[in-house]
Amino acid sequence: MLRLKTGIAGSGAIGLAYAAWISHGQHDVAVWSPQTGSAELLRSEPLRATGLLEEAFQVSYAKSAEELATGVDVIVIALPLNGHRAVMDALLPHLRTGQIVIVSSMASLSSLYLYERALKRGIGITVASFGTSALTARRKGPAHVHIMTKRPSLGVSCLPVSQQGLALDVCKSLFGSDFKAEENPLSSMLSNTSAVGHVPLALFNWTRIERGEDWPQYYYMTSSTADVINVLDAERRSLAGVFGWSLPSFSQKLRQSFNIESVELADVARELHRKRGGPAGPTHIETRYIWEDVPYGLLFTLALGRIANVAMPATEAIVATAGLIVGEALLKANDLIEALGLSTETVQGLLSRVNVGSPCKEALC
Repeated sequence: MLRLKTGIAGSGAIGLAYAAWISHGQHDVAVWSPQTGSAELLRSEPLRATGLLEEAFQVSYAKSAEELATGVDVIVIALPLNGHRAVMDALLPHLRTGQIVIVSSMASLSSLYLYERALKRGIGITVASFGTSALTARRKGPAHVHIMTKRPSLGVSCLPVSQQGLALDVCKSLFGSDFKAEENPLSSMLSNTSAVGHVPLALFNWTRIERGEDWPQYYYMTSSTADVINVLDAERRSLAGVFGWSLPSFSQKLRQSFNIESVELADVARELHRKRGGPAGPTHIETRYIWEDVPYGLLFTLALGRIANVAMPATEAIVATAGLIVGEALLKANDLIEALGLSTETVQGLLSRVNVGSPCKEALC
């Protein structure tokens, strides 16, 4: 088995879970946190994993983006969505041709931003994108992570598309999941259903969040909330159809990820609650369910809807409601829409960018 030197950008729950999981696979791992000091304990203490893994691992601590990027074969970006651009900008001066970057999970086409910015610097990297994380986890401390779930199957896309075979091999070597090739990062992004589920759930339980209550989120994914999620999901899938894809529903993805027998979303949520009890819903108004999933999920989807001329009234209503609750600054928080030039983009233009390096397709040639 090929032993890969891997750098993890991010020391939250997913970043630490990835560090533990990849270390368990006998790969060398270094962790860098853009938030100064949040992972510094790893200098002197092993990373302890509980849950699916019950082990301690010695991982390296990188003090900077430059130190992380130097000498590694693979970089995994495992950060909140609102940190992608800043971390990518920090890494770009230190990347080298031939490196592989995995963006997990990717939204707002952040992987396209990184790939195109690297090309402008004359750097030919491979960028792989996950539509969701390979693991679910909770950070228990600066050097302790509890790994709850390993997704049995995961889609991965690649820029350039010609390097997809390499990306699949590397992802399988690091994570061991059954990775399936997705056509391009736009299909990966539209496959990410986090915002569709998180935002209505948070808004309709907002008083619980304000009060800091302990609330199991699947229990409170009631029939009415599930109905709204289904409408948002239908708009997402309709948008994907214009770009050429028939995507699984939010309910189908939950069923696949957690081996659920129920079909209707409200029933899926009830079964999940019976089997898992949690996870707990957010208890702080700064929750990523709003501050990440609205600007980097739903707002970006609306930007794509304008390109594709797809009406998305339910998505617009939910975004407006979120803006009313937490303030209009939320509606200007996405730093990738303008950077990617989406206001003047077309369906075919965007498809040609995300299909770079692929064999000529009739619709694009």
